[in-house]
Amino acid sequence: MLARLARLAPGPIVRWFARPYVAGGTLDAGLDLAQDRLERFGALSTMDLLGEGVTQEKRVREIVAVYDELIDRLGTEPRFADPVTRPTVSVKPSAFTVGDKLKAHPHLQAIARRAHAQGVRLTIDMEDHPWTDLTLEWSLALFAEGLDVGTVLQTRLHRTEADLERIPAGMRVRLVIGIYPEDATIALTDKALMKDRLVSHARRLLERGVRVEFATHDEPTLERFLREVVPGHEDRCEIQMLLGVPRRPFAKRLLAGEFGVTVPFRLYVPFATDWDDATAYLRRRMRESPSVMWLVLRNIFRTKKAG
Repeated sequence: MLARLARLAPGPIVRWFARPYVAGGTLDAGLDLAQDRLERFGALSTMDLLGEGVTQEKRVREIVAVYDELIDRLGTEPRFADPVTRPTVSVKPSAFTVGDKLKAHPHLQAIARRAHAQGVRLTIDMEDHPWTDLTLEWSLALFAEGLDVGTVLQTRLHRTEADLERIPAGMRVRLVIGIYPEDATIALTDKALMKDRLVSHARRLLERGVRVEFATHDEPTLERFLREVVPGHEDRCEIQMLLGVPRRPFAKRLLAGEFGVTVPFRLYVPFATDWDDATAYLRRRMRESPSVMWLVLRNIFRTKKAG
């Protein structure tokens, strides 16, 4: 029922739900929130301008311009001077083309080179399965060029088992379950198995010298990773969670080293310059995890009660 509601809810209602999960409607709002989370909680950030499946060339040009400004500001503003705590940047290939997927490549290449010049780490994010081959091909080629470019692997896809072997030592991989619904012929449908794969795939990547960004909110899976996989690899691991969803008590325990290891904690910080993109983003989150709606309501009521 909740998944159907996510599909049918009017845009203004979805945008209301989106507030805890989207860092405002401007680049400044996104940057300010990332700095706030670092100062208040010690959380690092990766910045992502919402927008994928773009249908107008004008919107592609707008997205390119925002990413250029984002990267330049991260590389030059004094508050982001420390390369260790400087936010990283995530991009989705389908935001940079209309129709022909191959037209995204020149934009991604230019953004990756700009990021490298400014000392900003870039991740080329993964979308649904028609994008998988190109995303991996482009990410691997840019990394081979000497740029600090990472990518994303989704444990729900059966093909990921083989794709692990393509990732070279030193490259960054954000390891996720994946939010895009895929056919059972190419992907798991059992969440428990997807979570098991998170742990086993992370172990294989670390053994091959890859840097693993372990992204999930499932605390038992996080604890398995931290206790069973991370020891001995602390310098090549971090935990990532979505803005608005983190289990703050768990994050505090992580940053305090209560699991026997100390690794960075990073928030995925999406911001919007077009609220239609923010609406589409939250609809996907609500379809994949309908409990998101209850989390939003709980957080809102707690805030009102505290006030």
